[in-house]
Amino acid sequence: MKRRQLLKQMGAAIPAVALSGVARAADAIAQAGPGPIAAGPFSPEWSSLEQYRTPDWFRDAKFGIWAHWGPQCEPESGDWYGRAMYEEGGDAYRNHLRKYGHPSRFGFKDVIHQWKAERWDPDALVAFYKKAGARYFVALANHHDNFDLYASRHQPEWNSTRVGPRKDLIAGWSRAARANGLRFGVSVHAAHAWTWYETAQGADKNGPLAGVPYDGNLTRADGKGLWWDGLDPQGLYAQRHPLSKADGDGGVNHEQWHWGGGAAIPDQAYCDKFYKRTRELIDTHDPDLVYYDDTVLPLWPFSDVGLRLAAHMYNRSIATKGKLGAVVNGKILNAQQRRALVLDVERGQLNQIEPLPWQTCTCIGSWHYDRRVYDNNAYKSARTVVHILIDVVSKNGNLLLSVPVRGDGTIDEKEHAIVEEVGHWMARNSEGIYDTRPWAVFGEGPAMREAPAMSGAGFNEGKTKPFTAADIRFTAKGKAVYAFLMGWPENGEVVIESMRSGGPHLAKRVARVELLGSGRKLAFRQTAQGLRVTLPADKPALAYANALKII
Repeated sequence: MKRRQLLKQMGAAIPAVALSGVARAADAIAQAGPGPIAAGPFSPEWSSLEQYRTPDWFRDAKFGIWAHWGPQCEPESGDWYGRAMYEEGGDAYRNHLRKYGHPSRFGFKDVIHQWKAERWDPDALVAFYKKAGARYFVALANHHDNFDLYASRHQPEWNSTRVGPRKDLIAGWSRAARANGLRFGVSVHAAHAWTWYETAQGADKNGPLAGVPYDGNLTRADGKGLWWDGLDPQGLYAQRHPLSKADGDGGVNHEQWHWGGGAAIPDQAYCDKFYKRTRELIDTHDPDLVYYDDTVLPLWPFSDVGLRLAAHMYNRSIATKGKLGAVVNGKILNAQQRRALVLDVERGQLNQIEPLPWQTCTCIGSWHYDRRVYDNNAYKSARTVVHILIDVVSKNGNLLLSVPVRGDGTIDEKEHAIVEEVGHWMARNSEGIYDTRPWAVFGEGPAMREAPAMSGAGFNEGKTKPFTAADIRFTAKGKAVYAFLMGWPENGEVVIESMRSGGPHLAKRVARVELLGSGRKLAFRQTAQGLRVTLPADKPALAYANALKII
């Protein structure tokens, strides 16, 4: 892509992102692109990618489960451990001192070495998730920790076949997903390692080891005689560069996440390596979905690597399958980018029916396994998961649910019980979830009257009123409308105002109402005030959400 074109696209991408240093990076990219893409109708430009159409398999699936699992699960201390363990005084730092020792002597590379995944059984886990109702399964391919969980020619030293489990985890997950008839996806997060690991360049400011550097700047020569003899830590940490501006926008949690705010901009070699690693992942494991944990796409807006990867995946899908069946998730998208990718909203929900399919991703606990969530009984309940699923599907979205995996490759018994209960609910009600589309309105009731504001990539989860029996969500399929009651009315009756006689949403009078999963026809009256339905006296076991099938 020519420099002028690249700069034009960068400037139009995200107005909030500071573009200092972008012109210099664009010069380098224009001179030396990261490599070829598959031949096909898509080129790495928004004007081409916006011709994308979301495949029906994704629109029909509605529910996926995600194994957000990697070496950061080994300490059982929560998300972003590989960064936070170098933040003096923080929870992860204190936990690291207790469990492993000082990060100048035992760094994240050493945590990876201890991670063995010795009880991992992908076939059993994926079969369990299928039984719970998942139609697609997503596995973490790498995180911001820059460690590839597959055999990687372009990350040959720091991948799970070389260090840690010594297994190709993505290959195992892929085989299990396909053996169970599920669509398979991968999540890719490693573009941010450049700035995310900058804490590893630091040192304590206080205490007996004040001023002793952490291990973020070690090189291959420093490993002589140690377990990592022959390995280059810079292949993992990528820290031989100046730090981002300390007086920037608050660091990697804010505008520096979007490569603005004084963020250190990765060099061309880093961008090229990321492209090659990710293209190899796509070509080798043939995922149906790639989730990028990035604003828009990886390394955007200063690099077109993400555009190339999206175009490559779309073209490859057409070439190998005869039609476009690929999904690429991106975050914080403008209108044009929304047409080119499938929007992902992290730990949050939209408050209207979206014309284009989208996805929310959330977790029943911490993104990486956290023993404290288990100890404090702080997981999301099955009720909460079901309510999120219904609400998202009513607005043309999918739910991707992460179930945290322990370092050894298992889920705990509390997680197992939650997923199992979701499966029981899906067995009764999934007809109103799978293969549906939004109805005329997504719902009614008090919870929808207070729409919580979105923040960046999402993060408005749990900020609205809890759902009650007064809240209803709708989906549609064929001639049927499904009205999900988000609780069981104590008086045994529900009035659906959106289905009143003479209202704008129904072309004909209601002919039949039944309680989904039971086959029981229910008594009803359609009046000018609404559709009044008398519910059975014996409420279902999982009464927190049940669907009325209305024809």
